[in-house]
Amino acid sequence: MTDPRPTSSADARSSRHGADAERTPRRRSVTRTPEDTLPGSRRVLLLVDFINPLSFDGAEDLAPGALEAARAAAAFKKRFCADGSRAIYVNDNFGQWRSDFRTLLSECRRQGGPAAQLARRLSPAKEDLMVLKPRHSGFHATPLELLLQTLGARELIVTGLSTDFCVMCTAMDAYVRGYKVWIPEDCTAAESPKRKHEALSWMREALKARISPAAD
Repeated sequence: MTDPRPTSSADARSSRHGADAERTPRRRSVTRTPEDTLPGSRRVLLLVDFINPLSFDGAEDLAPGALEAARAAAAFKKRFCADGSRAIYVNDNFGQWRSDFRTLLSECRRQGGPAAQLARRLSPAKEDLMVLKPRHSGFHATPLELLLQTLGARELIVTGLSTDFCVMCTAMDAYVRGYKVWIPEDCTAAESPKRKHEALSWMREALKARISPAAD
């Protein structure tokens, strides 16, 4: 009668390994779908604080120019994204840390008035990306820089509200990170023409930013 026990320590190890292999499930390979990948975009459009409840001091002065800027930005965005270039909404959460971008968009739509008009004119498309920011710059304490690196971005087109605060701070942080910066002047607004002009002039001189209408 043949002894069923292993005849050597090597045989014993082999038997144990075989049993382990039977007990250990095989890892399944994961096939990525097109929806899992993020197509690159060397030029990226940033839409800063356009989705906005306009519930702060000076909002009444900002609103008319904001609506004009939103109209120009919506037309530009349509042309810009036609070839697959990406748009990123970079938005304040306005202190509502329990909300996400879609909730903010819905709140602005329900609010009525200029806030709802902004939300309707620049409602995000399915392929658009979103980043919520806690302060003025779109780069401060946000994943924007990592997202731009993932996209392979080299040039940023910065639009939005307001020219002399969040747009300028975002453009400045873009410049110090080595990005080319373009500010389409008709796609941004401030509380007065003077403040907008001074901010655009400063960005042209200090940041070497391109300042020209979106149609140029």
